[in-house]
Amino acid sequence: MGLIGVAIIVKAGIVMFAEREYWKDVAERFVKENVLVYPNRGNIISADGKLMASSLPEYKIYMDFKAGGEEKDSLFRDSLNIICEGLHKIFPEMSAAQFKAHLKKGRREGSRSYLIYPKRISYIQYKEVKRLPIFNMSKFKGGFHELAFNQRTKPFGSLATRTLGDVYPDTAQGAKNGLELAFDTILKGKVGITHRQKVMNKYLNITDIPPQDGMDLVTTIDVGMQDIAEKALVDKMKEINATVGVTVLMEVATGEVKAIVNMTKCKDGVYREIKNNAISDMMEPGSTFKTASIMVGLEDGVISPNDVVDATGGVKIMHGRPMRDHNWRKGGYQLLSVPKILMVSSNIGVSTLIDRAYFNKPEKFVQGLYKLGINADLHIPIKGAGKAYIRMPNKYNWSNTALAWMSIGYESQVPPINTLAFYNAIANNGVLVAPKFVKGVMKNGEMIQEFPTEVIKQSICSERTLKQIRAILQRVVSEGLAKPAGSKQFHVSGKTGTAQISQGTAGYKSGEMNYLVSFCGYFPSENPKYSCIVAIQKPGLPASGGLMAGSVFGKIAERIYSKQISTDLSQAVDSNSVVIPFVKSGEINETKYILDALKIQNRQQFTPVSWSRKVWGTAQQSASSVIMNERTSPKNFMPSVIGMGAKDAVYLLESRGLKVCLTGIGKINSQSIPQGTRIVKGQTVTIQLN
Repeated sequence: MGLIGVAIIVKAGIVMFAEREYWKDVAERFVKENVLVYPNRGNIISADGKLMASSLPEYKIYMDFKAGGEEKDSLFRDSLNIICEGLHKIFPEMSAAQFKAHLKKGRREGSRSYLIYPKRISYIQYKEVKRLPIFNMSKFKGGFHELAFNQRTKPFGSLATRTLGDVYPDTAQGAKNGLELAFDTILKGKVGITHRQKVMNKYLNITDIPPQDGMDLVTTIDVGMQDIAEKALVDKMKEINATVGVTVLMEVATGEVKAIVNMTKCKDGVYREIKNNAISDMMEPGSTFKTASIMVGLEDGVISPNDVVDATGGVKIMHGRPMRDHNWRKGGYQLLSVPKILMVSSNIGVSTLIDRAYFNKPEKFVQGLYKLGINADLHIPIKGAGKAYIRMPNKYNWSNTALAWMSIGYESQVPPINTLAFYNAIANNGVLVAPKFVKGVMKNGEMIQEFPTEVIKQSICSERTLKQIRAILQRVVSEGLAKPAGSKQFHVSGKTGTAQISQGTAGYKSGEMNYLVSFCGYFPSENPKYSCIVAIQKPGLPASGGLMAGSVFGKIAERIYSKQISTDLSQAVDSNSVVIPFVKSGEINETKYILDALKIQNRQQFTPVSWSRKVWGTAQQSASSVIMNERTSPKNFMPSVIGMGAKDAVYLLESRGLKVCLTGIGKINSQSIPQGTRIVKGQTVTIQLN
């Protein structure tokens, strides 16, 4: 054992001293092994082809003051003022003097990795910095180097941000929520492996397994529709001091979610997307649920559209508890037909009909609700999605009053997205489809996988029931409490909802009451294209589903509908007539080019010149053509810009050294400096457009 120990010590000495250089050379040939190379994360794209989420590089920039030796140091001293002026232009918050003092400090310290600017910078800023002297050299000669970060950005800011989801600051760690998490395996790609090896005195990155970049996700969201929905909702929330608001717009036939907004009022008073309330909020739906209750009775044949209920002046005692209509203090309603019950959203009317038909067999009523699919699992891919809860009666969870209150939207929890899917099925001829958030997967600009529309139920009810309820829902908007949701341009169908929000164990009467006001429906009624739900939570009274949520729905519907309108001029203009458009004054070479391209007859009262010289003039309409005349004025005198558009006027006036102040929109009808006045360079002229 002693001899073996001596042999080990001798061998260790030989390795450490005699063979030292040999083993150092071997070690240097393999510097790093199995280095992970992370792929680029795929983009999330809107249905109309706009980039909604993308991984863009950001950088921190450093300086190695010892790189390049004395030659580089001499160049750095000579170029320091130019470098600092350039950095100030790129990063205006720091002065050139501050940059100069900062860089001098790093040079004195002889730092090998001195941070030039404290914040991360964009790729564009990085490219601008790289153009500066010294910084445009290789890192070994000039010393400038960077550390790259992959930052997930959303070009459209808050639009659908909770639905898109978030990723960790280091995108290699994956996603946190939303579609980013639901489709993480598609977006993140596959990690590659490299090792660094010294070959012929040069270090090379040898790729063992190349990384595979993530694929792009094409969503169903339409950016234009999303913007319309968000603005309409937030404007109303500010007006009524709401705390939470959601709206979801869905294409009826496909279930494609075109817009989804989730807004919460933060402590600073600003509305932001904090939580995906539209799919996760488990709340009592209120009066929008009455449609389902009436449909169950119509389907079972225990309710007829001709049935009449006595609303007893707004208050009715049901099994020992008072059931009230919204206007009970004003005397309530008297006799109400079934359509009228939904039109005025009578609690007494709905609860009386359902209680009378199903009190002794509440299981049959709940089974009818299940058949309608209002509690169906919609297979929402986003984590945190709620599932509607409508309890089946049993001796432990049922009371005499349960059925009456369940029928008007209490004692059940239904996420807004489920309510929308139910109304969408009514619009879709009874076919219940799952809300669809993703159209497909794209790679290198080519769609490689498409996600079909998922049908949950082929039919939620009979054609007879469907026809009856659709007729009633249209009257709810045209004649009932939901008039603010309607439009003069097309018919809208739907139902309002106003419900007190339970405070949990404290019930409904603890402190200030909170309300959920909502409207769910579809448009146009005759040939439904879109369905939409608006649900807003607010403290205290007044609370009106029609006036508050319904008005938001109406604005969204009209603006979406106007986007779909396409006008065929051949239907509006006699084929024998000649349409001569109004043409603004301005650069008439360009005017002639446009008129020729549109095949509109035109005549010019000037000699055409090359495009290198601008020709300013006026355009007049005649019976059969546009007549253009040149209008000249000496360069030192004020030209007339009356009748021009803003673009031409600003170009002409600034080319003569004037500063322009614009007010209004349209065409110019006045100018502060009269035509023919001698002008002075730098003088300000105000032009009014109307």
